[in-house]
Amino acid sequence: MKRFMIVLTTLVLTTGLLYLVGHIFTIPLLMFHHKYIDNLNGFYITSSSLIPLMIGLIVSFFAEKIYVYKYR
Repeated sequence: MKRFMIVLTTLVLTTGLLYLVGHIFTIPLLMFHHKYIDNLNGFYITSSSLIPLMIGLIVSFFAEKIYVYKYR
């Protein structure tokens, strides 16, 4: 359970921090834009940069490996 909480916390904090930095400093690669347009006959969805999420996944993977190494 503790291992899961460390991975989840690391993922949320890293991803949130990168999105926050992207919006504060207007860095398009780190910003998340979401549009949803539903006209009568059309449907349009768009989203933007998932790079912070991928970086967060990588950091949480390494955090888990470090935790397992130190736990043993």
